[in-house]
Amino acid sequence: MKIKPFLTEQFFAHYEFTATHVLASSDCETTSIAELLAISGGSLDEFGAIKLGYTETQGHPEYRRLAAQLYDNVVADDVVILTSPVEGIYLTMQALIDAGDEVVALGPAYDALHHVAEHLCGEFQNWQLVPTATGWEMDLDRLSSLVNSQTRLIIVNFPHNPTGYQPTCSELEQLVGIARDNDCWLFCDEIYRGLETGFEQQATLPSVADLYEKAIVLNGLSKTYGLPGLRAGWLVARDAKIRQELIGWKHYTTICPAAPTEYLAIQALSVRERLAERSRKLVSSNLAICTEFMNQRRELFRWRAPLAGSTAFVEIDVDQLGSHQGRAFANTTDYCHDLAQNHGVLLLPGECLGGSGRFARVGLGRAAFPAALAAWETTLPPLDAGR
Repeated sequence: MKIKPFLTEQFFAHYEFTATHVLASSDCETTSIAELLAISGGSLDEFGAIKLGYTETQGHPEYRRLAAQLYDNVVADDVVILTSPVEGIYLTMQALIDAGDEVVALGPAYDALHHVAEHLCGEFQNWQLVPTATGWEMDLDRLSSLVNSQTRLIIVNFPHNPTGYQPTCSELEQLVGIARDNDCWLFCDEIYRGLETGFEQQATLPSVADLYEKAIVLNGLSKTYGLPGLRAGWLVARDAKIRQELIGWKHYTTICPAAPTEYLAIQALSVRERLAERSRKLVSSNLAICTEFMNQRRELFRWRAPLAGSTAFVEIDVDQLGSHQGRAFANTTDYCHDLAQNHGVLLLPGECLGGSGRFARVGLGRAAFPAALAAWETTLPPLDAGR
């Protein structure tokens, strides 16, 4: 049985490095190796002296120690270092899921969170966030109806990509309670954790790793810390048996982390709050600009401002935009292809993430966001056209 196409990466492969204005990126503004080392107190000489031999499969002890500091009930032995954050999704699904298992996954979502599980399990349930007039809601009653004693795994992502949704502490505890009552595993992608921003200054949620003994948590340096080129990430699994199964599957993928990446990841984690604060300020500034832009264009867009993370999911009136350009767009996939090909502006269609064809993802973490938004605006009807 073949796995479904990875639509997000396929779409980015077409345009990410050729589009003039990238508005869809989920990561935050990055830095150079030299800049990172200057911030952390490391040195290029020290980096250059690294031996390019094999490393420990579970990861460097100092790397795991620093990662464990992000949690309250986690120790270094609970951490498995990855060669790429997405590897953690693959390892977890392979370790947990058999052909007859049932899986429930929150959507819309990054393709890998759904497709690997769906490829392996017997029954896959897509549990969608619910759009409201001004935001998004998590339907816990719906989740309760989907989960039962046969459910092996619940998959979630908080802060949520692409919507920017963040549950309350009470809602998160209810979610954990549903998993515990049904004795199923809970996988939470927390790679945007620490990017709580916006006008209400949301607090950072407790990690699911601290709340539930049958949790597996994914995190890394790509989003909050703005270092996607490092391909640095980790899994947290407090259950020793499942942790060994994760490591067993790692023997069949990358075997061990890359030594240069481990060194740089240790440097980054030593100054993690400084990197995260830089990203939060940038996202907050871009969010204010985007909110003003969307509020001025209510005839074209329905704006649901994100509560956390570095992405937003915008509902677009493609019929109106098509009329302005003298053509018809069937959905946002059609529109986003046209926008990239003819205007050099990159948005990500909602359908790539398993969402509706009325939505597209906007990324708020890049320094060039204001210029990219201005380039998008030049393709739209004049502000007074619909007034």
